[in-house]
Amino acid sequence: MPLHRRLPKRGFNNARHTIYYIPVNISDLEKFDADAVVDVETLRKAGLASGKGQGVKILGHGELSKKLTVKVQAFSASAKQKIEAAGGACEVVDRLPKTGNRAL
Repeated sequence: MPLHRRLPKRGFNNARHTIYYIPVNISDLEKFDADAVVDVETLRKAGLASGKGQGVKILGHGELSKKLTVKVQAFSASAKQKIEAAGGACEVVDRLPKTGNRAL
């Protein structure tokens, strides 16, 4: 077997620096009433944000016809544009830690 396959593999590993978000599509936000405030807790109660992560990221797949105030950890550019075009507001809140009581 060649020497390079017998030696231990060392070096930089990006896994410990990766941020994991729970994805939620913008079309899923149609469940909420107009002028509602949507945050991580309301998304969890509605069953849209399940799993582990450091927060929720709203993705731009679909359309939004209601005015909503969305308070989550991250937005895609198209999702932010669609929420603001519908008359809503996007607020970025602090990212949650990977471990501990505040982790998702």
